Amino acid sequence: MKSLDTLIRLKRFQAEEKRRHFVQIETMIADFDRMARDLDREIEAEEQRSGITDTQHFAYSTYASAAATRRDNLRRSADELKGQLEEARLAYDNALDEVKKVEALGERERSEAPVEMPPRNVSGRARAVLGA
Repeated sequence: MKSLDTLIRLKRFQAEEKRRHFVQIETMIADFDRMARDLDREIEAEEQRSGITDTQHFAYSTYASAAATRRDNLRRSADELKGQLEEARLAYDNALDEVKKVEALGERERSEAPVEMPPRNVSGRARAVLGA
């Protein structure tokens, strides 16, 4: 019974780790999206300041160009993380299924285990009658 309880705790721990990983990826995607939006605003402000919006123009702002490269890299990273997010979601769902199976096994084992009756308090007179 103890080994089953240990297995249940292990499976719960593993499921919690999968959940943490899933949440971490979600957070990273949200951060990357937010940073990309911030860079969009900075690029737009730099283009308005310089008056040049054509990225092929020889006088296009190097800051705007570098910010656009950084923004594009963030978006690409966020897209890659979205693929990992789906994998993490599946791993988390599978871990939850394993926890449910092990817990169900534990419940079944507990219900099938013989119930031992605690010894009754037997009075002195009863002991005499029983010959104890």
